Amino acid sequence: MRVRRSLLFAGLTILGAMLFAQPAAAHVGSLGGLMAPVAVPTWLTILTGGIIVGVSFMFTSLLTDHAAIRAINGWRLLLSPPAAVRRVLRITVQGLSVGVLLVVIASGFLGPQSSTSNFAILFVWAGWWAGYTMSVYLVGNTWGWCNPWQALASLAPRTGFRIYPARLGAWPSVVALLGLVWLEVISPVASDPQLLAAVIVGYSVLTLAGAVVYGADTWFEHVDPIARVFRCYGRIAPLQRTESGVAFKLPTAALAAQAGDLKPDDTAFIIALLWVTTYDGFISTPLWGDLLRPLVAAGVPPLAVYFATIVAGFALFLSVFRFAARRARRSGRTYITPRFIEGWFAPALLPIAAGYHLAHFLGFYITLSPALQTAALQPFSQPTDVLVLILPSWFSLVQLGFVLVGHLLAVWTAHALAFDLFPGKLKPIRSQYPFVVVMIFYTMTSLWILTQPFTTPPFV
Repeated sequence: MRVRRSLLFAGLTILGAMLFAQPAAAHVGSLGGLMAPVAVPTWLTILTGGIIVGVSFMFTSLLTDHAAIRAINGWRLLLSPPAAVRRVLRITVQGLSVGVLLVVIASGFLGPQSSTSNFAILFVWAGWWAGYTMSVYLVGNTWGWCNPWQALASLAPRTGFRIYPARLGAWPSVVALLGLVWLEVISPVASDPQLLAAVIVGYSVLTLAGAVVYGADTWFEHVDPIARVFRCYGRIAPLQRTESGVAFKLPTAALAAQAGDLKPDDTAFIIALLWVTTYDGFISTPLWGDLLRPLVAAGVPPLAVYFATIVAGFALFLSVFRFAARRARRSGRTYITPRFIEGWFAPALLPIAAGYHLAHFLGFYITLSPALQTAALQPFSQPTDVLVLILPSWFSLVQLGFVLVGHLLAVWTAHALAFDLFPGKLKPIRSQYPFVVVMIFYTMTSLWILTQPFTTPPFV
């Protein structure tokens, strides 16, 4: 009943935002600057968020029954569509995905070059990265079906002609994720249709070549950052694919039910995913401009600063998480190694990344939905009029709510993981102390970013 009420509330919120949003002609030259600052005092927002996360930890600590926690996360409702239906649906979706990829590339080169009327720009940033990503952590990972590069790679032999170096693990995907976000920040790829189409062509050639050389399964499992992003987000969703079909579970329950010892490279990818969501928002704050301008005035190349910042921020986030794991070993009074604790608790960070993504991109998606619809109907023609929606002022409070919900789900997931790993009642609770401190700090940081007015990142 509680899940149904939550889904109903979320649906009514989105519907309400769309009903009360006002249409306006698109005059902006890029897709930035469409977010409104929060109308609540910053200090009150930050303090409230930190208190809520802390209180939620105290509340969840009251539930110390191991069997009850496993029963909550283990509950599921199995939905099993016929195998023939799944096969036909998968082939249809894969064919459509390849067709959409070709239209995106063609419209990037040949369509109207305005960012608010070009189909490639609107589809990639509003339809795919904002809208489709939200669908993944809300209703499940469908990227295995919708991935056009995986559909094309399936035409080649499943095993490549070279063995993938095992020592690399998933580290290439970590580097690629940071590199893609850095490229998106320092280049006009989010507003230049031809540049976006060229990047997609380059990515397609690299991905298909890698899938042929090392095998499609290996490439999309270890190297391709996009496939790994959606696989991570998909583990949060209530709908989970099983060998028998699709299972409906409570949100984030799969994270605890499928707990395991992640390797350091898998943990690093989750940290990188969490960091890039923060980095994308941080560089749009006035503080970032105030920090960057003196460095550039002193002669430091701005692109080098952006590169150093994204690498240093990732290293900082990873170091803080590893420090928390070492402290958890001490507070939990256990002989389990810090590396094992890192891998065990890392999935609890995924709801935080999803909550921030939802807060950051839902308004963006709603705002540009009319423009995307218009461009989809005529991808190679300049529309006579492009409409975007202006969100009501109260929508900023909804964004804050999404951040808090993400952190509350993270607290619950960490609680379930702790009781799945440690015996007794006090040891699991004590082991969470360092992680809760980190979550409170990160909650307050995320809320601070959302309360800041949007500014275009300087020098790029």
